[in-house]
Amino acid sequence: MVDAARQMLDELMGRNRNLHPSEAPKTVNWDDPEYCQYYIVKFCPHDLFVNTRADLGACYRIHDDEAKKKYEEAKPSHRKRQFEDEFLQFCNSMLNDVDRKIQKGKQRLKLMQKDQPSGLSHTSKYQEQLNNLNARIKKLLAEAEEAGIRGDVDQAQDLMNLCEQLKDERDAMVAQHEQMITTTKETIISEKLAIKAPSSTTGNSSETIGGNGGGGGGDKSPASDAENSSSAADKKVNAWMQDMGHVPEKQMEVCEVCGAFLIVGDAQQRIEDHLTGKQHLGFTKLRKAVEEIHERRKKEREDDERRKRDDRSSHHRSNYHSGYDPERRRERDHHERSREHNSGHYHQSEKHRHHHKSHHRRRSHSRSRSHRSSHERRESRSRSRSRY
Repeated sequence: MVDAARQMLDELMGRNRNLHPSEAPKTVNWDDPEYCQYYIVKFCPHDLFVNTRADLGACYRIHDDEAKKKYEEAKPSHRKRQFEDEFLQFCNSMLNDVDRKIQKGKQRLKLMQKDQPSGLSHTSKYQEQLNNLNARIKKLLAEAEEAGIRGDVDQAQDLMNLCEQLKDERDAMVAQHEQMITTTKETIISEKLAIKAPSSTTGNSSETIGGNGGGGGGDKSPASDAENSSSAADKKVNAWMQDMGHVPEKQMEVCEVCGAFLIVGDAQQRIEDHLTGKQHLGFTKLRKAVEEIHERRKKEREDDERRKRDDRSSHHRSNYHSGYDPERRRERDHHERSREHNSGHYHQSEKHRHHHKSHHRRRSHSRSRSHRSSHERRESRSRSRSRY
């Protein structure tokens, strides 16, 4: 209660109502936990179902328009995405609950239709025709509204005239059905009264005869005949009411938006009251908000993919016009590497050949020197012998 009063004062007088004139006002940050994140993103679901069966109670956080404006002006970020995800999660949980309620309502109606008697052919045919007319009228109204939004006034006027014709046809069919019900009911009631009148006169005459004769055996049969005739008339009325569909409950349908039970072919005023009710409008707003967020995110993903494709294509075109070809560049690099490899192998073989030649030259030179030294030794030895 105190939080609600504080929130109301903040909305009326501002959040800085208690500050001293010398104090600096508090800056607004949409990321603060005191602000309602659902209200900042779109709206607060707690405000949609006040005083209804789906009432969520009062929101304990602050609904600040300035914080919401700053959130809308802020750049896309992970925190904003997180706020949207939490809003979607809360809305989807409520929509899942109402969808389960709709499925249970449909199953309940199927069980009720199975329990109903089979003599409802006329009423079911009438209800089917009435449903078809209502569906056509609703579709024409939607098309006329779309034509008016587009600015096509002539088409919208033609659609509205056709809609008025269908409404007149529906009203005539309803009046004819009600007239038939009233006529049949009056006929059966008159037959019932005609059956009761002779039975009452017969009972009076028999009582007179019994009183004069003094016997008590013949005074029960006229009364029993009257009771039997009245019970037969009642059974006939009940059978007629069963045939016309008045004994079972009226045919129902489940609203596909909020899960409420509606009477098929109900008065237009009651249908409009339901469509303008808080519960129906609240769930409609929830579904529309979830669809808008999903469509916006889908559009953002498509824009990102298109931007990436454009960047890749522009990069490829720039490379093509500048003479840069990745395939040619790879082939050229491969040829250069193979050429370097072959040249390196050639240099290694030349080096090995040069090393082999130099080694062979050194060995031959050493052999010649050893041979020359041995020859000189032999000559010196022979000279020394000849001297002696």
